Amino acid sequence: MLRLLAISKNTFVDTLRQPIYTVIIVFSLLLMFLAPAISMYTLDEDIKLLRELGLSTLFLAGLFIAVFASTGAITEEIESGTITTVLSKPISRPAFVIGKFLGVCGAVALAHLLITMVLLMMIRHGVLETASDEIDWTVITAVATGILASLIITSFMNYVYDWNFLSTGVVLSVVFMAFGILFLFFVDRDWKFNPADNHFDRFDIIASLLLLLAMFCLVALAILFSTRFNEVLTLTFCVGFFLLGLISDWVFGRFADQHLWAKIGEILTPNLQVFWVSDAIYETGVIPMKYLYMAFIYAVLYAGGILSVAIAMFQRRQVG
Repeated sequence: MLRLLAISKNTFVDTLRQPIYTVIIVFSLLLMFLAPAISMYTLDEDIKLLRELGLSTLFLAGLFIAVFASTGAITEEIESGTITTVLSKPISRPAFVIGKFLGVCGAVALAHLLITMVLLMMIRHGVLETASDEIDWTVITAVATGILASLIITSFMNYVYDWNFLSTGVVLSVVFMAFGILFLFFVDRDWKFNPADNHFDRFDIIASLLLLLAMFCLVALAILFSTRFNEVLTLTFCVGFFLLGLISDWVFGRFADQHLWAKIGEILTPNLQVFWVSDAIYETGVIPMKYLYMAFIYAVLYAGGILSVAIAMFQRRQVG
């Protein structure tokens, strides 16, 4: 267990230090900041469109972080030969694969948390539909304070203690954005203590949790492909399964009862429609907790099955 935790920790830290990890997060946050301006060109559907744009950004950001982090965790170690040193120690191959999976999942979850908090702030701010709508300065202050504090403290730690700038910046951003969310939970747009009117909806939190479960399934797939293929093929296969998973019911589900190939395809392909709640945004606006539990069970079973296949494929992989 200690060796498994050590591999997970090293993978988590190495992922946070990858420049592509921070680039994806920064680009996603920029899209979040632009989402209210894009959503204003609708007729009474502004908040709903803002939610859909935010969740879509969250989904795609998690996909690319999962793919690039997984390929960096296994493929690069195989190609550089450093994996030989790791496996020469008393570390089994199953522990190596599971440790890599847990480390990448931790990095994905951290990025997901940061982007989700910014999404909640943007939804709290809302869309300026008319010229008479006023800016929510409490949200602007919380976001600006979190960004400035993160940059100042990260720069100080990097200069004085030589801490890694990228990983430190991401972690501190999560911490200060969490304080910002806590502040906005109790303070309304008029700078008054009013928790009952904080405009935070449980729907957004559950929708974000569902997408996080989908990310864990995609991480398992990325780990599976990275045990056998290079970065380009891993990215290609993961994007292919991602797109196929969004239309799994249409491609496989409607033929599953009549054809064996459709049944096999339905089992092997992650049904990402389970985790995508776009219909609920425009229809009921409610996600039952029972649905979240069922999606959690599905994600655990699917990720566990894919990891089992990944371990079996990695057992016979020549790494020397």
